[in-house]
Amino acid sequence: MDISERPPVVGDDLARLTARVRACRICVERPLGKPLPHEPHPVLVPSSTARILIASQAPGTKVHLSGVPFTDASGDRLRSWLGVTSCEFYDPVKFAIVPMGFCFPGQDAKGGDLPPRRECAPAWRAPLMELMPQLDLILTIGIYAQNWHMGPLRKPSLTDTVKDWRAIWQAEGRVKVLPLPHPSWRNTGWLKRNPWFEMELLPFLKTEIRQRIG
Repeated sequence: MDISERPPVVGDDLARLTARVRACRICVERPLGKPLPHEPHPVLVPSSTARILIASQAPGTKVHLSGVPFTDASGDRLRSWLGVTSCEFYDPVKFAIVPMGFCFPGQDAKGGDLPPRRECAPAWRAPLMELMPQLDLILTIGIYAQNWHMGPLRKPSLTDTVKDWRAIWQAEGRVKVLPLPHPSWRNTGWLKRNPWFEMELLPFLKTEIRQRIG
């Protein structure tokens, strides 16, 4: 089966909520600010069994067309960070992938992707999280996911937040959280300036991922 056709592993309540999300048109019909400049195409992979949630930012242009998260160079880099194959990554028994914004938000004047739509998280994130209580590791990719999932644990900058990953990991709570930068090629300079990320955080991350997916 092609990964774009693979059904999500969800219970009945989560399946019904996911169907509502995929039919969502809030950003066109009741937008906060300018409406989405194209037809909505929500992309998410919820799961009732996965222990790991990838809390990403928003789909890019390629994902908008494919309907499958991380089918781009960012996805290749992210899978390398996690130490997983494409088959493992797209197995909803192993990973849930729920971005902060479900639709491609469009691009700014310089050709960069706009921030996630402001309508998505207030409308859908809390009920989705409530129906995935089995999660015990959340990977927060970028500042929008870190703001929502980390609260006071987040530092003023993304760099400071990611650099504080050990203290964040040790914070009390059943669900562990690890902050990550976005795996976009635009962050290649950041990776070069912060070699500790690949030398220290990524080996730890890969070990935790492998323990959870077997």
